Amino acid sequence: MMNISVLRIGHRLVRDDRVTTHAALVARAFGADMIYMTGILDGSINDTVASVTKRWGGRFKVEIIQDWKSLAKAWKKEGGKVAHLTMYGINIDDMAEKLRKESKILVIIGAEKVPQEAYDLADYNISIGNQPHSEIAALAIFLDRIFTGKQFKRTFADANLKIVPAEKGKKLQENK
Repeated sequence: MMNISVLRIGHRLVRDDRVTTHAALVARAFGADMIYMTGILDGSINDTVASVTKRWGGRFKVEIIQDWKSLAKAWKKEGGKVAHLTMYGINIDDMAEKLRKESKILVIIGAEKVPQEAYDLADYNISIGNQPHSEIAALAIFLDRIFTGKQFKRTFADANLKIVPAEKGKKLQENK
């Protein structure tokens, strides 16, 4: 089973709280194991994601860090690979098969302009198209290409809430 974690570099105060939360929720829902974040001053994003994980199940983690370069270097030293999502990289469709063979990937996404060191530290600079777009959209597409949709069939035994598929209306199952 592949281990994928996400590293979000940067956080623009006030403006980015919702976007950062969405990056974490997409990482969780699309199959990543955890997200590391820099530039976060309080724990409200961590609290929100922990609350979602408690209700919907799984073991997704959020970790606020100060030094993203040390994390990426340690990741590589432990045998993991670093994939940086950028519009300047090699197209995901040309790399997905190769990436699926890796056992441990740290995916770097940026909140703002990513420093050159991220490009240099990355084993793979991966593009999701070559036009400006959201890091959240890029992350979702990257994870979907890597997991080939299988992440949406996962179930969590510890979930308190579960959606019951329905053609019309909303159906929710509560496990207490």
